[in-house]
Amino acid sequence: MIYLSKSKYCGLWQCPKIAWLRKYKPEKWVLDEGTLARMKAGNEVGDLAMGLFGDFVEVTTYTDGKLDLTKMIEKTETEMAKGTPVICEASFSYNGLYCAADVLKKDGDGWALYEVKSSTKHKKDDGSWTDDKEVYIADISYQKYVLEHCGVNVTGTYLVCLNGEYVFDGTLDINKLFFISDVAEAVSVEIKNVELNVAIAEEILQSEEEPDIDLNLGCKKPYACGFWKYCSRNLPEESVFNLYRMWFTDKLDYYRKGMITYDDLYGIAPIKSKIQLMQMDFALNDREAYVDKEHISEFLDQLSYPLYFLDFETMQPVIPEFVGTKPYAQIPFQYSLHYIEHEGGELKHKEFLAESGTDPRRELAEQLCRDIPMNVCVTAYNKAFECTRLKELAGYFPDLAEHLLNIKENIVDFLVPFQSGWYYNRAMGGSFSIKSVLPALFPNEPDLDYSKLRGVHNGGEAMTIFPKIQYMDPEEQAEAREDLLRYCERDTYAMVKVWEDLKRVAE
Repeated sequence: MIYLSKSKYCGLWQCPKIAWLRKYKPEKWVLDEGTLARMKAGNEVGDLAMGLFGDFVEVTTYTDGKLDLTKMIEKTETEMAKGTPVICEASFSYNGLYCAADVLKKDGDGWALYEVKSSTKHKKDDGSWTDDKEVYIADISYQKYVLEHCGVNVTGTYLVCLNGEYVFDGTLDINKLFFISDVAEAVSVEIKNVELNVAIAEEILQSEEEPDIDLNLGCKKPYACGFWKYCSRNLPEESVFNLYRMWFTDKLDYYRKGMITYDDLYGIAPIKSKIQLMQMDFALNDREAYVDKEHISEFLDQLSYPLYFLDFETMQPVIPEFVGTKPYAQIPFQYSLHYIEHEGGELKHKEFLAESGTDPRRELAEQLCRDIPMNVCVTAYNKAFECTRLKELAGYFPDLAEHLLNIKENIVDFLVPFQSGWYYNRAMGGSFSIKSVLPALFPNEPDLDYSKLRGVHNGGEAMTIFPKIQYMDPEEQAEAREDLLRYCERDTYAMVKVWEDLKRVAE
């Protein structure tokens, strides 16, 4: 007999190899910051959604620090027999198939099943809402299959997501925060596949031999499957999957045709992207750096003194915490600002870091307006991010809007020379982020190495650490704040170094 939970079933639905690897090689699963953040968000949203229908009984039970599934199943049976209106984490098992329903609500002579997800639903231009993910339907279909085989009359199946249009007004209204979709029609189609999928699982999981399943659409790029690194371990360092901004489906199509290496692709595949062709050419021929002096000079002519280098760090509360914000809103809590007042002038630095546990927006916006005068040249790396944050801040604080929008309108993007192919070397590969460009331009300068920073090495870590500072002891707080300051400072100093190198190669 095989044993499947709903998460393992969904892994199987995505790719049968995932289910096998989770059983036999779980250590190969890579839990990056993004994965951990999504898991935390799911727990937070799930806990809040329990109260959607008023009072409830949660049957979650731990014994010796571990979930006690047997007791959870027993408690569920007891509560259902009592007619408890709302049961959370209601647990069921049938022939080794286990599931815990997020919310089970009494509905006439049966029970309505509600599955809670931490993703958001948004309104489209035509007034309809964004579609539900197929994997969510597979998840609910599996649960309905298990419940019905346990003798439960499932009267309705619903998907509960966050309402991406919800704006927090100071009092959290969970009935408006959540968007409930009736997915009965989609489930009625997908549930027909459950027995087949379980049969596939039984065949695969009872064998100790790793299934011969190649890279496929279930991979959906590394961030979607924690086993990507393991499953792609035999790919050459420079493969079709490393090409800049190519759709994953196109990469997979080339891969299946045997066009995997740059040698396989270059001059043969119908690739027209200038950057992708340059990426392959430089790798195959080990070319020296390419510099388009004319375009770089034109780009640099946009800059003027005083010259400012700006970078924000943000957090994304899943459940909105601050008035006027939506779920997953990017909340800037920190910035670094290097600046030079005149040609040949001294490089100076200013910075801001809010107090963890407070709404940082107003104080940050006011300080930024003091630190950056109107009508001056400001630079950012991938300016869309900074420009969007400035526009949002202007919307939150109309009295500061003129100044904030003036800063936004005067930002020049240092990503442009690299993304446009005006300056390229092989070390950049298929990424033009500041963390890829900097070591490519300055390979022998350890002082620019982000890995040598203490505590915070990337934006994901900054986003994770900042909200936690409020709960640390004073010594830990001081250390964490210093780590954040030095990380953000490195980002704007990196921009200064990039600017200096652009000037050098343009001469």
